[in-house]
Amino acid sequence: MKRMIALSLGTALAFAAGGAWAAQDSVVMVGGQAMYPSKTIVMNAVNSADHTTLVAAVKAAGLVDALNGKGPLTVFAPTNEAFNDLPAGTVATLVKPENKATLTKILTYHVVAGDYSSTALRKLILAGNGMATLKTLEGGTLTFMMNGSQNIVMKDEKGNVADITIYDVKQANGVIHVVDKVLMPN
Repeated sequence: MKRMIALSLGTALAFAAGGAWAAQDSVVMVGGQAMYPSKTIVMNAVNSADHTTLVAAVKAAGLVDALNGKGPLTVFAPTNEAFNDLPAGTVATLVKPENKATLTKILTYHVVAGDYSSTALRKLILAGNGMATLKTLEGGTLTFMMNGSQNIVMKDEKGNVADITIYDVKQANGVIHVVDKVLMPN
């Protein structure tokens, strides 16, 4: 009897621990901070040390409300390092008020309407015989391909290729995938 009670208690604790692990699994660390699925894209992004340039650009472009909206949206979020790889002075020029339209065009090129997890992207790539194309909010297209069995890469309209470095950062209004390049529309 004691053995059955101990076994039942052990099983209950294992299920409870599994539930705790499952809850923790949905929280992804980005830029040294936890990204909570109950928060919006902007609410999480402002906490990432790796995305301070992106957040500043989103604010300069006036896109905070759009990215805090209902969604769902999929955002391919370039890191600070990705912005640093642009030619010197590019970011400083883009965030000037007179360049808001260009900045908005670049930033909305990183956003797709819908909730595209890595699993959904892989399915689209397989269904497209190795390639999938999605239309961005900017109106252009991004092309997705596999680089190996797990890694998804994306190509912009200028032919630049970016790796998705962190997948499936769930948000209340969509999903973020961290990318290592700033993507450019035509």
